[in-house]
Amino acid sequence: MLAMSDNGWTAVDVPDQSGKTIVITGANSGIGWEASRVLAQRGARLVMAVRRPDAGEAAAARIRNETPGADILVAECDLASLDSIAECSTRITERFDRIDVLINNAGIMAVPHGKTADGYERQFGTNHLGHFALTGRLLASLLASEAGRVVTVSSDAHRFGRIDPEYLDGGRYLRWSAYGRSKLANLLFAYELDRRARGAGAALTSVACHPGYAATSLQGRAAREKGKSERFWKVGHIFAQSAADGALPTLRGATDPTAAGGSCFGPAGRQRGPAVLVRTNGRSHDIGTALRLWEVSEQLTGVRFHF
Repeated sequence: MLAMSDNGWTAVDVPDQSGKTIVITGANSGIGWEASRVLAQRGARLVMAVRRPDAGEAAAARIRNETPGADILVAECDLASLDSIAECSTRITERFDRIDVLINNAGIMAVPHGKTADGYERQFGTNHLGHFALTGRLLASLLASEAGRVVTVSSDAHRFGRIDPEYLDGGRYLRWSAYGRSKLANLLFAYELDRRARGAGAALTSVACHPGYAATSLQGRAAREKGKSERFWKVGHIFAQSAADGALPTLRGATDPTAAGGSCFGPAGRQRGPAVLVRTNGRSHDIGTALRLWEVSEQLTGVRFHF
């Protein structure tokens, strides 16, 4: 990703969010929690969609301790289960008459091979298909907002991602290649969603972002699952920016009133720094691949987008 001409955003640039309902996945730790913390401070009504409700409640309590009176709902949402996504979506839509912002933040990185509850390769199924299904199920609530917005968190790792929509789940499993593929899928989805919204004349903006290299627990999950030490990743955190700084592109994507649909935000220094507009690679803008990926995603999830 290449930075474009821009002064960059920090947390102080996040405008007031009073009256807005914001749903964020993976909100109990790392970038998701840091973004949630700032959004609560700015007055947003938060839905913290998390895989483990106990961790979500603990995370919400920490936010309420900093921001007394913060309006937060913790909703269970396992992005590796289409049934869980459907249940979470129903709970949210029954509770709120609209959603102003959906932040597709949660994800897994370079984990050992595994399958989702529905039988799909775990990284692609969680990072892309899960968020595709969640967004589709919440679309009517997003369209009920005067200016709905979807923010999809990708990664600089999209650069080594390759996607063949006809062959998404076969061949030898290489965990970093699979991660790059899922992050490329995030961008293809974000850009195609914006094209479809504009084509339908809908008041919906879809943007993407990436956090750079931020010190979170995401990097150590693969080591934990293999029963190995996380020491390597913890040493690497010496060179990383904080999770709070890593959340800046997400916050800008979610709250910058001038953000254009189909744009992407990332750190000014590629891996660290204030949030600026960035360019993603040519594969992420391949419309033919995006269209076919969308069709396949609909088939695999059973979710259709109705504008």
